[in-house]
This record gives sequence, structure tokens and C-alpha cells, in this order.
Amino acid sequence: MGDHASTKNHPAKEDHPVARSEGLKKTPKAPKTDDVISTITEDSFISFRKKIHFSNDLVIKVPTRSDRTCSPPPGYVTAYEFSLRAELRFPPSPELIDILTIRRVSLSQFSYRVMWIEMGMIILFRNHGVVLSPECLSRMGRLFSDAQRRISFRSKWLDIRTRDPSKWWISEFFFCKMIGTFKKNGGS
Repeated sequence: MGDHASTKNHPAKEDHPVARSEGLKKTPKAPKTDDVISTITEDSFISFRKKIHFSNDLVIKVPTRSDRTCSPPPGYVTAYEFSLRAELRFPPSPELIDILTIRRVSLSQFSYRVMWIEMGMIILFRNHGVVLSPECLSRMGRLFSDAQRRISFRSKWLDIRTRDPSKWWISEFFFCKMIGTFKKNGGS
């Protein structure tokens, strides 16, 4: 302390050579949408059919190894296993189609939580004799989509957002199409 030098004997600093990296190693990137292969098999459909009633007009196709979510076969749409768990039925309800159309988002952009809440709200409104329209939904909160095409709904009691389309897609997808016709107000 002060002007007095310390009497402690400090060990001499040892020189430890630092290993230099041989360049920055890149971390592997998540697969792009086009690189994801479906994990759905024919056995998956057997399980789906035991749990969920499918219309006779619905054609379901197991994706091949070359099929990708972003490019379904002509006439088919991409659907996900979680959508079935979230109570999505085919044909999708007209209310859901209207919301998707007005907001210009695809069905596959809805996350499980969003799909589950949307279907629950549609069912709740139907049970009370009211149609859940985009206008009605906008009166309950703020419904908007951003530049990245993510749709959000915010209110005092509910905040839902869709999946970010720039993220890689989950691999539990399949293709389906309706071969019959259905009435607009007949719905799900």
C-alpha cells in the first residue's frame, strides 16, 4: 500500500501458446423449405383415420421423397399433422377460408396454437348462431399481416401469430384435395 512495494513473490508469467483457429467454422444452417422431406407414411394415415373422420371426397396423398411442402402436386394443398390435432377438418370451414383469403396467407402458415384457437373460436361462434367473419374478428381485436406475410391477431385477452414463412417447415406434412363439391355455407 502506498509507496511500499509488495513483498509477495509473484510467479513469472508462463507463455502458453494459443492455438489459432484454422478459419471460422460455419455452423450448419437449418434446412430450407425445399430440403425438408416428409415423415408421414401410410401407417400415419391409418392412425389419422382411427382418430379423425375424413370425408369420402377427400383424397390424401403420402409425399414421396422428392415432394416438398412448397410445391404440392397439381390440385392438392399441403396440410400438417398438427392441423388435424388442432381440429381442422376437410373441407376447411368457409370462415377459415375467408380469413386466409383476406389476409393472403396459406393454411400451412398457421401454427398449432393459432389453428387451435381459430377453430375453437369458429366452433364457439357457430354454437351461438354467429359466423366468425374477418370483420367480426377485427372488432374483437387487431387483425393484421406484416411484410413477411405473418398474420397476427392481438386483443386484450388474446395474442396469436402465424408461423414465420421464412423458417424451415416441419416435416409432418401431407397432401390432400377434395374431389367433390361442397356448399359455401355447409362448411366443415
